[in-house]
Amino acid sequence: MPKSDRNPLVHGSNLEQKEHHRTKYKDAESKRYLRDIRTEYDKWHSANLQLMGPTSTFTDQDDSIIASRVELLSTYKDFLDQQHYAEKFDSRSNLHSSVLEEFLYYLFRDLVRDFGENALIGKSHTFKDIFFVPPKYSEMLKRPYARIEKKDHDFVIGATIQASLAAAVPPEKDKNPGEILAVFKEEPENYSQVTVTGNTETHIFDIPVVAIECKTYLDKTMLEGSSRAAEDLKARNPNSLYVVLMEWIKLTSDVNLRKYKVDQIYVLRQQKNTDREFRYEENYIKNPMNPIVVQHLFHKIRKHLKMDWTGGIEHGIERGWLIDE
Repeated sequence: MPKSDRNPLVHGSNLEQKEHHRTKYKDAESKRYLRDIRTEYDKWHSANLQLMGPTSTFTDQDDSIIASRVELLSTYKDFLDQQHYAEKFDSRSNLHSSVLEEFLYYLFRDLVRDFGENALIGKSHTFKDIFFVPPKYSEMLKRPYARIEKKDHDFVIGATIQASLAAAVPPEKDKNPGEILAVFKEEPENYSQVTVTGNTETHIFDIPVVAIECKTYLDKTMLEGSSRAAEDLKARNPNSLYVVLMEWIKLTSDVNLRKYKVDQIYVLRQQKNTDREFRYEENYIKNPMNPIVVQHLFHKIRKHLKMDWTGGIEHGIERGWLIDE
């Protein structure tokens, strides 16, 4: 399994936290509901682990495997979305919203595993920016005092980076420019903690290659926030993809999607959003999650992970246009 500092089974972890919460969900009804959900979750989890693929190698079975995963997701989500569960565990509990995040782990697990055991997959606090905060100039000459600003992402595929920063002698004053000093490494106690050894700082942070934002529905305000997050990500890692995935859409036709920086928007149910209370009316028809949508998502991500990112101006000159399409 790809290494990560966190549990990629975010929905299962959310459920477990509720089962063992010290103060909440202690009433008989909550306990009964959690037992019922646990039974269905364990079935969903086990079925996904037994189902292998798709991987980085294309096969004729890829789309059918994805369709099977979507069917498993739909069955579990339909169970969890029953009115009594939705009212007992509201949106602030993140029980319902975390299902899509865990589904993405099952969907991409075997693909990402092919790239090596150190691949990062799952929910992550990723690198957003770096800045320097020395207390005074004399201290800045001793070490950088760097700080790594981070951004939460629902789901990422990427890499964990360890970077060492140290105050250096200006090149024009360095009498031994070719000498490389060994840096003593210390493991940080906390993932986001900086380790200082002498005048060297060691930082550990995640860099996304793919970031997927998961939502129940998407409105214009949410899309604007996603676009800003995508722009920030691409400014630091131009080779990254930013995707939004939701069940329903809450955008009108007068929204110009081309002005936003996200790479793709997927609507699993291919349906406009309806307020939750209206979804339980007898005449409401809820579209099923379409496996074709998920297949498109998977093939887009796999192609991006396997493609050559080099290119550049020299390559563009050869063909006559500089920006890849």
